[in-house]
Amino acid sequence: MRWLRALGEVVRSGLSIEETRLEPLLALRTAAGVGLVIGAALWLASPPFAASAALGAFSAGTATFQRTWRPRKVIALGAGAGLALSTFVGYLAAGRLVTFLPLLAVWAFAAGMAWALGSTAGIVAATTVGSMLVTVTLPTSIGPALEHAGVIALGGVAQALLILLFPIRRWGAHRDALADALAAVADYARRLQHDPAAPFDPEPLMTARDAAAVTPSQARTRPPALHGPRGLAERLVPVVAALSDPDVGAPAEGPGRDRVRELLNAAADVLDAAARSIRRGTPTEVPPRSADVLRVDGQDEALEGPARQAAEGLVELLTEALEVAGGTGAYDKAPASSGPASAQFLVRPTLFRLLPVVVRAVRRELRRDSPVFRHALRLAAVAPLGYLIASPLPVGHGYWAPIASVMVMRPDFHRTYARAVGRLAGTLAGVALATGMVRALGPDAHVFGALAVVSAALSYTLLRTGYAYSQCFTAAYVVFLLGMGGHAWEQTVPERVVLTLLGGALAMLAYVVFPAWETPRLPGRLADWLAANGRYAAAVLRGYAEPTRERRADMRRALLASREARVAWQEAYDQARQEPVRPRGLTSREAEDAQEALKGFDRATMLMESHLPGADSRSAPEAERFAEALEADTTQAADDMREHRNPDWGRVAEALHTWEDTAGNRSPVLRRGAELQKKALDNLATAVSRTPLERDVGSAREEQRVRAALAAEGDGSRPARGGG
Repeated sequence: MRWLRALGEVVRSGLSIEETRLEPLLALRTAAGVGLVIGAALWLASPPFAASAALGAFSAGTATFQRTWRPRKVIALGAGAGLALSTFVGYLAAGRLVTFLPLLAVWAFAAGMAWALGSTAGIVAATTVGSMLVTVTLPTSIGPALEHAGVIALGGVAQALLILLFPIRRWGAHRDALADALAAVADYARRLQHDPAAPFDPEPLMTARDAAAVTPSQARTRPPALHGPRGLAERLVPVVAALSDPDVGAPAEGPGRDRVRELLNAAADVLDAAARSIRRGTPTEVPPRSADVLRVDGQDEALEGPARQAAEGLVELLTEALEVAGGTGAYDKAPASSGPASAQFLVRPTLFRLLPVVVRAVRRELRRDSPVFRHALRLAAVAPLGYLIASPLPVGHGYWAPIASVMVMRPDFHRTYARAVGRLAGTLAGVALATGMVRALGPDAHVFGALAVVSAALSYTLLRTGYAYSQCFTAAYVVFLLGMGGHAWEQTVPERVVLTLLGGALAMLAYVVFPAWETPRLPGRLADWLAANGRYAAAVLRGYAEPTRERRADMRRALLASREARVAWQEAYDQARQEPVRPRGLTSREAEDAQEALKGFDRATMLMESHLPGADSRSAPEAERFAEALEADTTQAADDMREHRNPDWGRVAEALHTWEDTAGNRSPVLRRGAELQKKALDNLATAVSRTPLERDVGSAREEQRVRAALAAEGDGSRPARGGG
């Protein structure tokens, strides 16, 4: 994608409206926290003090809207404490540039590295950098500075108290994650009716698994409906895939295929009903017709063999899902786990045990090619640079420029540029709206305080619908606060616009100077996915060779690793498609074909998983030999792809050729699945392999480009760069 087209996509993305469910009650509660802090500060202190106090309440409230599985009151308290600490520490060094700028750079670098812990930690950490930049306006003695830091921390306390006293949708984020997983399986079942080879995106299941990890204290209060359906959704995916697949399930046409379509449609209705029940906490309501369809015990059943086995398994799993969603199943009757020893839930570290986890996560990202590390370096450079550039300008509030840079910067190109566009557009609209109201109403601190609270409520309401629209009311909120603090609107309006434009330009320029492009890393991401898929497929095959509980545990671990590698590839691929960089090592068409091939390989493995034998079944030594060949070839092929060599499947082809299908009658899915895996690997090789002629042409083009660049330098001119 060239720069002009990439910038066009950025503008569209920055101004787009995201279709999401609004949460006005949450916005009202959070805005009430801001109002309480402002009102108390106006009553007990002064308007300038109230303007400073509102910073903690507003930023802590914004942090609670980030998607996180920690309790919201903990997030509010943590954000308030971080803002207060950065405010006071910044004050200690704010007297001289020689001390403040190094501290600002180190703090910004740490805030950038916080992205190693996730987007919520990164966003909250960025707000602490903004709080440190505001310290230049604080009083020049330690006592008042401590007071300001304390009031900022109290803003987080106020938000936490409101969350505790007025809970809204307790466990709501966890319910949504689980409901989204069930709805994703329902959508998959519907797509399989028309496309038996439709791919399944595992990201909703991964999100639900992340949400299911709780601390021991959370496990004691978790609703019963959140205990079991995630595991059922995991088990349903391979079952519906095996039922619809014409290679191992029902025939492509005829009564059997019609029966499969009926079962899949009924399964989708049941899963949607279970998702609604879990999301809203209401009884499960399934259409009577769908319940009638889910019967596979009649003599005139059109399915037979593996297809009938899959249909029976589907009905059993759906019945269990309805029982759990309705609160009457085994998971509801089982007592909650009392500790990690019982292994009844996925353990999430408590706050006191989180430090080693943080250290390990940050250490993993401390490498030059890490997008998080490069993002941290950009923040560490841009924040002090923006402060240095804006301070001498003939405008006040020069800290707005570095704050704008810090708040729009993200580890990837597209989000950084889109947020810069959205922030500028929102700031222009919000400043214009607020300025007109300030000019019409005249100076009144109490009126401006009320308008600031209303603007905060609107900003929270629109927070998930688009950055530009939320930023519009955030800008209005700042203008009202400044008006409440006694600043003239004639001074603040042009400052806000000019400095926001400067900060956004610095953020965009920083990514051009020191980028973290995903395009060159695509071959490595694809190789990681291939290697993880090979280990998962080998684990499933060994489950046939030696059907034990240990083998199933190995398969589960390999499956989770394969999903993580697939999501990492998908994120990198989506970012690469939006980058103004020429493909290097893997063209767009090759990447798309390779992706489809690996999805086919993953699907074949999933079909085999759906028919794993029980613990009392006979072993299949042929599966063990094929597993060894498959794991060895995929591991070697991953290394070859990283080095831009063509993959080879010699051991897989030999193992498949010599396979004596002695267990063919017992498990016909096994041999057919192995053949589908080999076919998918051949498609992958076709997608990424280069012929000697293609390699020679690529080398010649690169050599020609180098010669042209050298010639241009000799002439004092430079060729235009079309891809970044």
